Amino acid sequence: MGIALRHISKRFGSQVALDDVSLELERGERVALVGENGAGKSSLMNVLYGLYAADAGDIALDGAPVRIRTPADALARGIGMVHQHFTLVRTLSVAENVVLGNEPTRGGLLDLPRAIAEVQATCRRFGFELDPRARVDALTVGSQQKVEIVKALHRGVSTLILDEPTAVLTPQEADELFAVTRKLADEGLTVVLISHKLREVLSFATRIAVMRRGKKVAEVKPADATPESLAALMVGARTPPPPPPASTPGEVVVALERVTAGRLKEVSLEVRAGEVLGIAGVDGNGQRELAEVLTGLRRVEAGALRLAGEGRPLTPRQARALGVAHVPEDRLHHGIVTDFTVAENVSLGRHRLAPFAKGALIDFAGRLGRTSALLESHDVRPREPGLRMGALSGGNQQKLVVGRELDAAPKLLVAVQPTRGLDLAAVDAVRARLLDFRAKGGAVVLVSLDLDEVLALSDRVVVLYEGRVTGGFARAAFDERVLGRRMLGVRDA
Repeated sequence: MGIALRHISKRFGSQVALDDVSLELERGERVALVGENGAGKSSLMNVLYGLYAADAGDIALDGAPVRIRTPADALARGIGMVHQHFTLVRTLSVAENVVLGNEPTRGGLLDLPRAIAEVQATCRRFGFELDPRARVDALTVGSQQKVEIVKALHRGVSTLILDEPTAVLTPQEADELFAVTRKLADEGLTVVLISHKLREVLSFATRIAVMRRGKKVAEVKPADATPESLAALMVGARTPPPPPPASTPGEVVVALERVTAGRLKEVSLEVRAGEVLGIAGVDGNGQRELAEVLTGLRRVEAGALRLAGEGRPLTPRQARALGVAHVPEDRLHHGIVTDFTVAENVSLGRHRLAPFAKGALIDFAGRLGRTSALLESHDVRPREPGLRMGALSGGNQQKLVVGRELDAAPKLLVAVQPTRGLDLAAVDAVRARLLDFRAKGGAVVLVSLDLDEVLALSDRVVVLYEGRVTGGFARAAFDERVLGRRMLGVRDA
């Protein structure tokens, strides 16, 4: 016995998110959900987790109908969900986040020593190396992902939904995660994996459900599938994009000379017009600080930064005025406002400028026109400027962020994890936009934990380890094994 979702349908305005979807989850299964962004994978699991109310259909648990109205209802029935975008309170410790809403108390107050001990026990049981006393905002993105998983496991769930869990993990961390979840499934835990990484899906799942445009179109066993056959079910036949043509770099757009800022230590590099500089490294080795320095979010402590020959930006507004655009690592917290409309999100960062404003007033007609044009040119769907931003799929949100930043005609684009959690079609679309900007003379700093992406898009690659540059490579010298060693701080003999 297990969970049965039967004939689930859900709409957001004119957008059909789920169309008569049925899915069964047996105890101890490892079920993968695959499909393009907007196919309905996360929406279906959000219904199961109580975040969305279905317009039609029902849910049964061990054969008995149940009503799940809230995440608290889901957790009470042993259903936990780890979201692609974290729901952590960044100013609290790991232990405080894990026990939040179910805190051990003493005298009516949080019993912090007991909470720490309980969380330590959970981490040891499942093999996660986390310091329960550490503040979440001091952790790497990969460690924050682990906190989310521990938070669900700590509550004793019997069904665990993982939404793109390895999007921010290193290959080693991903292997460790899947080893743990396989063990849990062997002990009776049901694991649902939402992922766009098809090889990952094939190696982990015992059953794969494929969704397209709100419908479940197929269920297959990994032994009967390949990445190509799954991609065809998801989006039809797909021809991988050709490698980018050789670049002809122009003038220096940005130069760093022995810059120190936070984890970044005496870094020197330059980026020229018409090239993509890839930044490779294991998460937490200074990539975030580099992006923050370039975009005015972090002050330079030592060294020199020159942007377009005009000096360094001291604030994000100054950076924008000097021609810097930014696709942030976490679009939900730093790139969009989900409760604003699509049109309002398009104007963010330029709301004082034409065509979004006339003097001190909002130019509603100008904003609508520019938004409509951007939705069309960047293939963002649905093309409804008045729709709440949170109703768009992750891929369409990301395409809009990239389109908005490029629409400002910048000199430099700092793109951090630009395709994190996107499906094949959305990945191709975002990468094509970056390469088109480069072909028109733009400079791109690409920060990605996906080494394949760095190698596919970059003209040159710089490796960061413990905040320092440990290697620089031109395209002709790309060697994944050498880069991997440099990322771990190992120099060639």
